[in-house]
Amino acid sequence: MRTFLLIAATAAVVSGCAVDGGAGRPLPSLEIGPGIEPIPGSITYGGQPRTRLQKAPVGSSVPHDFRTSRGERVRETYIIQPDRSLKLVNRRVCRLPSCDD
Repeated sequence: MRTFLLIAATAAVVSGCAVDGGAGRPLPSLEIGPGIEPIPGSITYGGQPRTRLQKAPVGSSVPHDFRTSRGERVRETYIIQPDRSLKLVNRRVCRLPSCDD
């Protein structure tokens, strides 16, 4: 069931990014997969956090929003692993000053 929900959520994110922003605006970039590297501002940038999420169930997702030094809005999604570490599974970067989801 969790796998189905993860696939459904990923499909919803991807389908939302496939729509043109209108007026010739560029689409936000979207990265999905196991090889996404953390960037400055990511929770896991520089390694796993010292504290672990103890109450969140294994397999649940953790959203994280932040802005880069260039003002780009970033939304990342992490999945809690069995060892209570965080795995970065997708990142969406909006390079426009005002970007609607």
